[in-house]
Amino acid sequence: MPDTVLVVGAGPTGLSAAAGIAAVGKKVVLVEKENILGGAPIISGYARLVPSGEWAKDAIGRMVGRVEANPAVTIHKNAKVAQLDGEAGRFTATLTNGQTISAGAIILGTGFTHFDSINKPEWGFGTFEDVVTTTQVEQMVAAGRIACPSDGRVPERVAILLCVGSRDRQIGREWCSKICCTVSTNLAMEIKELSPKTDVFIYYMDIRTFGLYEDKFYWKSQEEFKTKFVKARIAEVTRAPDGRLLLKGEDTLVKRPIVIPMDLVVHAIGMDPNLENPQIAKVFGVGLERHGFLDRGEHYTNTFSSTRRGIYVGGAALGPEDIDSSISHGLAMALRAVGDLGALDHQAA
Repeated sequence: MPDTVLVVGAGPTGLSAAAGIAAVGKKVVLVEKENILGGAPIISGYARLVPSGEWAKDAIGRMVGRVEANPAVTIHKNAKVAQLDGEAGRFTATLTNGQTISAGAIILGTGFTHFDSINKPEWGFGTFEDVVTTTQVEQMVAAGRIACPSDGRVPERVAILLCVGSRDRQIGREWCSKICCTVSTNLAMEIKELSPKTDVFIYYMDIRTFGLYEDKFYWKSQEEFKTKFVKARIAEVTRAPDGRLLLKGEDTLVKRPIVIPMDLVVHAIGMDPNLENPQIAKVFGVGLERHGFLDRGEHYTNTFSSTRRGIYVGGAALGPEDIDSSISHGLAMALRAVGDLGALDHQAA
């Protein structure tokens, strides 16, 4: 019976799983479709992570370094699993690079896709250069300067629009992306640190800085960094005669229309299912839940199981998730995979 676990995806979930499996003396084959490890925090150039405040390149970089330095981990970059045969304890995976892997268990840490704001055209993305996404602002923060893409000027007024690609039935996004509110309040503070004279406004339906994030991000951003929160429904983003952007909508607290000039408008983009999930589900023989994320099996006694025995799924592949929880999922799946392999060995004996 193969004494190897195949881990698919080298973001925070997959890196944590690979390190956990190797730590207990098992072999790992880590398969990543991109040419670098680290997942969205590295590929998309995140700045400081929530809630630790560490720079993504440092925190995730340590995770990458730990895995790359471990002789028990074999890494395949620029590769995917093209075909999977066998069953729990005896899987055979054929990679797109021509390799064949024998594995006793499989962990799917295949993550998510950022919502594409082109699907929310009335809010100006793709039409106006100074309408950007939170990911783009993360990259600005990482580079050390907030600027309007159209002309490079430092914005006097920045609007962050929450729930772009989340909680929106009209565009088929019937879920909360969980972390956007907290990321946005964190970005508001980072913008103020780089440009103290910039006024930052957050337009929201509700604020969901869950758990211990409430005090550290929501209240701190208001009280220490003077972020202005406006409960509103934004109808559209247009351009004013002077070239600035105009936010049009309704202040839902006072029930009156608003038309507000802004220099930079930021879409707090949500978490979509991985665009490749239909193909992932087909190759691995696992189910999808109704929104398109990977489906999980019975959770309470079969934690992080997929709908196929011997294959485990966690992190943002299951649904919107924060980085810290995804790392915990990875370690939990490592324990499940190694424990179940031991049980199969015992049964075979």
